[in-house]
Amino acid sequence: MPKKSMLQDTDYYHQVIDCQWACPAHTPVPQYIRLIAEGKYTEAYLLNRDSNVFPGILGRVCDRPCEPACRRSRVEKEPVAICRLKRASADFKGDIAPFLPKIPKKKNDKIIALIGAGPACLTVANDLLPLGYQVEIFEREKNAGGAMRSQVPSFRLPRKVLDEEINTILDFGATVHYSAEVTSLKELLNRKKYSAVVIGTGAQIGKDLDLPGRKSAASWCHIAFNWLASVAFGHVKTVGKRVIVVGGGNTAMDCARTAKRLGATEVTIVAPERDIEMTASPWEIHDATKEGIIIKNLLLPQSFATQKNKTGLYFRELLSCYHQKRWDPQFAKAEPVFLPCDEVILAVGQRSNYGFIDEGSGVSFASNGLPVLGPHRFQSSNPKIFFAGDAALGPKNIISAVADGHEVALSIDLFLKGKSPSERPQAKLTMRSEVLGYLQLSYRSDYVEKDRQPVPEVPLDERFDCRDTEVEKGFTTKLAQEEAQRCLNCDVQTVFSHNACISCDACVDICPEACLSITPNQSHDNLQGLKAPLLSEDQILFIGEINKGRQLMIKDEDLCVHCGACAQRCPTGAWDMQLSRIDVAKAGCHE
Repeated sequence: MPKKSMLQDTDYYHQVIDCQWACPAHTPVPQYIRLIAEGKYTEAYLLNRDSNVFPGILGRVCDRPCEPACRRSRVEKEPVAICRLKRASADFKGDIAPFLPKIPKKKNDKIIALIGAGPACLTVANDLLPLGYQVEIFEREKNAGGAMRSQVPSFRLPRKVLDEEINTILDFGATVHYSAEVTSLKELLNRKKYSAVVIGTGAQIGKDLDLPGRKSAASWCHIAFNWLASVAFGHVKTVGKRVIVVGGGNTAMDCARTAKRLGATEVTIVAPERDIEMTASPWEIHDATKEGIIIKNLLLPQSFATQKNKTGLYFRELLSCYHQKRWDPQFAKAEPVFLPCDEVILAVGQRSNYGFIDEGSGVSFASNGLPVLGPHRFQSSNPKIFFAGDAALGPKNIISAVADGHEVALSIDLFLKGKSPSERPQAKLTMRSEVLGYLQLSYRSDYVEKDRQPVPEVPLDERFDCRDTEVEKGFTTKLAQEEAQRCLNCDVQTVFSHNACISCDACVDICPEACLSITPNQSHDNLQGLKAPLLSEDQILFIGEINKGRQLMIKDEDLCVHCGACAQRCPTGAWDMQLSRIDVAKAGCHE
């Protein structure tokens, strides 16, 4: 059933800003893109950082849930390059130190223990340290960053960028214990020192394949998680000439591209899914194939060949591997396929390690192996213990871990102030008219078809000599501002005053996308007489009664490009263009 719009309905206006709604951390995308268009990179970076904490990192390696949601892709082929514009804000920012949160010299008496120094726990530290909390981080490795450091290849994420943004948080005053793996949660709790504990240890156990010949292949078959970490920390520097990577996700793409940089001349990714079913991002697949990596689909590994002078994998051909999104392999009637290789990398998933969580720690686990978190926003069955990131909900991505970190910080702040973590403060909605006068708006509203700007890259023949050579050069300031102009300013909302409408049809006539309709009043369940038919039952509609309830004004949010033509044309000012700002609740905002 279509959803009615009301000025007080924060979620309605939030969902209209599709990119911000799709981002797990709810980054205010149109706002920072407008700042980039104006050349205000420092301001754009700081606005980004408030939500996603790591603009330079995520501007390179984010999974970009915002881009498939971008309204531009509904009227043109490609969305705005939101992610790479985020990177531009980091590349061209000035000194941000004067604008960072001020850390109080006087601390409160609460000490928070963070187990793991990945994106989730770093975000918790980022949010709690400015509130006067003391934070101690226990990290197994010699450096902070978690999977951002060990799993993302340096040709995608330079260590300089990683260190800069991590150190910004650590310099707030966190105490970090490196090479300090926590082996007993109960022992940590028994210190009676910590008011709350956050477990953000990620999903650091790569999955294996229990197939015939696997043990004999131990010397040349590697688990992706361990292998990428070994490369990142300098333990693995070469690889065989022929490499097979098993898996269809982004980790498989990273492994394959890394193998090319370590000397492999023939790299093949083998996945059981069809190409359109692979979980890897389309741009990751594109980057891998551009570098000469072969992808073979509909092949399921069966056994390892371990005879003398014959190493490789046997596969069975598949007709399909999923039925209604459930694993249900259907095999082709064909002989096994043998693919020879020198080394195999298994990128078939990963899981969390909860071995350090002793019995008696008060933490319960569900049948799926994940912690029971209940309704209290990442709070476990032991109220002092919280989970964040992959350790909480299973493997996802960096931006989801950041979003979890914000949620956990808010939960801890509420909990330690005697409030229920489930009683979250509401998002704050503020709106301001952008209509300056007749046919005049305060923002650039013209809609012009414009192709997405390609990101400059290092030529293929210069990429493989050094593993640390970053492939993408990033936008220049000129390209960034060109691309920023493609944003349709979806946060400038069309707001309707039904009492001012005179049913003159002027807005309907001038709308370039046929997103406005005036119909007789009717049931909202089966709307008739729309200028553009509904493509889905989930389509967001504005519906308002006009002409003393005899008619309906209907606006299809999926079609609207926020050009403001309706507001400029309306003779009575019934339509207004209002800039909306939605501030999602964070730790400290409830005071």
